[in-house]
Amino acid sequence: QLQLVESGGGLVQPGGSLRLSCTTSGLTLNDFTIGWFRQAPGKEREGVACISSRDGSAIYANSVKGRFTISRDNDKNTVSLQMDSLKPEDTAVYYCAATVKSLLSLKTYSFDAWGQGTQVTVSS
Repeated sequence: QLQLVESGGGLVQPGGSLRLSCTTSGLTLNDFTIGWFRQAPGKEREGVACISSRDGSAIYANSVKGRFTISRDNDKNTVSLQMDSLKPEDTAVYYCAATVKSLLSLKTYSFDAWGQGTQVTVSS
């Protein structure tokens, strides 16, 4: 069973940057489509970015387009989410998720395995 682990969260000032990582052991993340999601208190979980297993193409939510970048590091078996120009409204628990399906989706129902999440707080 695929087990995902997120890391890299923390407290950052508005305008700052953070880099989140998603990794697993025993399986190759390159074989999976990976999505990053976030959930703020009192809100539904929303898709942020997704990178396909087929060709490495990616999609982003409009709210983060131009500020966030999803990428793979096959040598480290990780998928990262580089977050720049962070805003207070980016504050949430961030989750990575995986599916064997070769697709691009920001919908939670498209993904089968989830990590435990990492907290990102953007505040001065």
